[in-house]
Amino acid sequence: MIINKQNLGEIFTGFKGAYNKGFESAASAYAEVAMTVPSTNTSEQYGWLGQMPKMREWIGDRIIKNLELHGFAIKNRKFEDTVSVDRPSIEDDNYGIYAPFFVDMGRAAKEHPDELIFTLLANGFSTKCYDGQYFFDADHLVRNAAGDPVSVTNMQTGSGPAWFLMDTSRAMKPLIYQERIPYKLTALDDDRDANVFFQDEYIYGVRARANAGFGLWQLAYASKAELNAENYELARQRMLNLTGDEGRPLGIKPNVLVVPTTLEGAAMRLLNNGTRIVSVDNGSGGTTPISVQNEWANTAKPIVTVWANAA
Repeated sequence: MIINKQNLGEIFTGFKGAYNKGFESAASAYAEVAMTVPSTNTSEQYGWLGQMPKMREWIGDRIIKNLELHGFAIKNRKFEDTVSVDRPSIEDDNYGIYAPFFVDMGRAAKEHPDELIFTLLANGFSTKCYDGQYFFDADHLVRNAAGDPVSVTNMQTGSGPAWFLMDTSRAMKPLIYQERIPYKLTALDDDRDANVFFQDEYIYGVRARANAGFGLWQLAYASKAELNAENYELARQRMLNLTGDEGRPLGIKPNVLVVPTTLEGAAMRLLNNGTRIVSVDNGSGGTTPISVQNEWANTAKPIVTVWANAA
């Protein structure tokens, strides 16, 4: 192949097509648990996280709720993925062998927000959110109907891998994906570029600026106890009965269960099976397993992610 601007442009178009194919075909789940917030600065302030909207009967003057400034900010980070293509491969028309690399670059770019979001979720036991407490904590403070501060928990202790129950039905979600610059593939393929002149290679790379952060802790519950019907029911009850400031019910509706790959089987049996096995007293000092209707089937959507394995 003759190396000129037009031919290099056509090759880049082909590489970009392969990248887009990988990007568009890759599975991604972060948008189900995180709200995407566009960013225009180095970091963004989220002072409004101190309030959850709630209607009240209008008697007398309006009661104006100030959006507390908690000083909670998410700073954007830079990310890249870069590959090189030998110039002789272009000259000898062997550039087609690189197409799978670009497909995989697109897949990696599409899945990267999942890595950011679900890794952060797994670290919620040791990472603070807007109220200064760990995202999963036994001492989140809210004010009761009398105006006194009380501790509220959104976690259950245990020794097993963590699983996470969430309400993702609202515009505000448990996590935030902050996007400053979306993932974009660019090229260094001009003869005057240092990489071409000195290394005799063309460089193609993906760049993005983004980050993940915690949203409303009220919309997420984590447990390290066994993932079974009893603990799942406990998690749902704690979320359903959660109250905010002034003792008002928040109307939480858990609908998503995030689990690491080690709990995939337990999650599928709990949420997808129409029946489950329980042990009942057999009258002889022992128990007998019987099949009963599974009341928790289809009560939440399971999301299985490798990025939660560290929890």
